[in-house]
Amino acid sequence: MRQLLDQARLQETLITVLDHAMPACAQVEYRLVGTGAALLHGVQLPAGDVDILVKDREGVNAFGAALSSFECLEPPAWLPETRQYYANYNVDGVEVGISTVELETEVDAIETFGRGPWEHFTVLQCGQYAVPAVALELRLITELVRNRPDRYTPIIDHMQAQGCDIELIRRGMDAAGLPHARQEDVLNRLK
Repeated sequence: MRQLLDQARLQETLITVLDHAMPACAQVEYRLVGTGAALLHGVQLPAGDVDILVKDREGVNAFGAALSSFECLEPPAWLPETRQYYANYNVDGVEVGISTVELETEVDAIETFGRGPWEHFTVLQCGQYAVPAVALELRLITELVRNRPDRYTPIIDHMQAQGCDIELIRRGMDAAGLPHARQEDVLNRLK
């Protein structure tokens, strides 16, 4: 089993990745996604790896070249079953995945494909770097769809204290086809 990341270890890993990737990848548009994004937002939840979403395959290759001094767990490759171009590296004991997700949708409330991650994000400070992390609302929707209360409960608790975009969450839950009663429960907890 992987060691869980806390916020300090996540930031240390991100700084190491970006120290190696910049300035070579400065023109690569990327987003921090997954549980790492929620952790960087300040949510206390289990995170086991770092996931970086890029817009195109060249971005995966650029990050891969920049991380070539680290152990490559999976070299950049097309994964047809998930429609991803994906690579995975061991950065000082932490798995760091870089990928595209090549699916089209008009929905703007999906964390890893369509317009969502590119339109709904927050730039968070991590050492000397400004890291674009996917909006916490999109991460919540992913965890609700996956039915992982150990992940979505801390996000909801965080949002109760910090606020959120209720309409974006409503659109996302509706687009995901979550049962109406569950949607209402989440929305009531967030009000």
